[in-house]
Amino acid sequence: MPVTIKDIAKQTDVSHSTVSRALHGSPLIAKNTAERIRQTALELGYFPSAAARSLKTNRSQALGVIVSSVEDPFFSEILQGIEEVAQKSGYSLFMAASQRDPEREQAIVQAMSEHRVDGVIICSASFKAEQRRQFLAYGVPIVVVNNQAAEDYRYSIYHDDVDGSRQITRHLLDLGHRRIAYLGNSSSGRTTLDRLTGFQQEMDTAGLVVPPEHIHEVSGGGPEDGLAGLEHFLALSVRPSALVCFNDMLAIGVLKGLQQAGIQVPNEFSVTGFDNIVFSAFTNPPLTTFDQPKRFIGAEAARLVLELLNTPPAEDSSVQSQVRMLKGRLLVRETTALPAASSPRAPSPVLEPGLPRGNRDYPAGTGTTTRKS
Repeated sequence: MPVTIKDIAKQTDVSHSTVSRALHGSPLIAKNTAERIRQTALELGYFPSAAARSLKTNRSQALGVIVSSVEDPFFSEILQGIEEVAQKSGYSLFMAASQRDPEREQAIVQAMSEHRVDGVIICSASFKAEQRRQFLAYGVPIVVVNNQAAEDYRYSIYHDDVDGSRQITRHLLDLGHRRIAYLGNSSSGRTTLDRLTGFQQEMDTAGLVVPPEHIHEVSGGGPEDGLAGLEHFLALSVRPSALVCFNDMLAIGVLKGLQQAGIQVPNEFSVTGFDNIVFSAFTNPPLTTFDQPKRFIGAEAARLVLELLNTPPAEDSSVQSQVRMLKGRLLVRETTALPAASSPRAPSPVLEPGLPRGNRDYPAGTGTTTRKS
């Protein structure tokens, strides 16, 4: 049986109300008495009841977090950033994966509503309009991360994927590649569109026309999808010399397929990823990618939710909508090189080994843009 205030009162021979006041730091209780009560509570193994505290404060001290999938290591680093900030503020997380399933989304909304979460962070790339309306009607602060329907919410955190994709494409162009292709993920909505847009913009700037067959999308973002997507490019009569992949997971599948086909990376074919998940440094060869500040994105989302929770109700209507745009950095490793039979060119800048990777917080204010409307 859990230890209660009654047990502490009996042990210290004081009233229930005295114990309660002492444990809540009331100045009405003498210091010696308060110290004796706290020491007894510690010895008995007393823990305050979250349910009782919730009834008194009308707060559950829990944040709901929805991700697309727990299998993707990208989301695990987002969650680390959220948890670090939430824990320091005394909040726990109620986490759920939508798997892009409308019925599952409906169940998640119902469960989080029943558990009275104080705020919600939606990290799922897509979230159905019906579930979105239910959450908005629920009346708690909602922050979305890289969501394709972010304009329907007042508060959102973005990574500048257009800029990231442009940097990756420019790196390949600087190496001398001209036949550059793009492998996208059709299920990721705005994210894959932004990354494709960045690719196309940089190719346009270079005065290069991308053949339609050099842009291909698969229906997922895992290694098996990358392996399947590579087959499309290997079947072309004129193959690309470099491939920009939507994310690292697709790129890992592409590297596996190239190895199976006997095509050397990067001597015969260059490959890039996006996100800098932890596995990308351990592929063979290590993957050139774009380091998205995942943990920092999660931390910013949690800070924004907590900021909204600490806004007095009377001022809530005056709080402006906020969009926070974060920028990452190019991380050049060993899957990109000069195209075969090309003349030497000046190499692209390579990040120093000591620079932060995506699983660490970037310095405060670096590459961060806040837009209020």
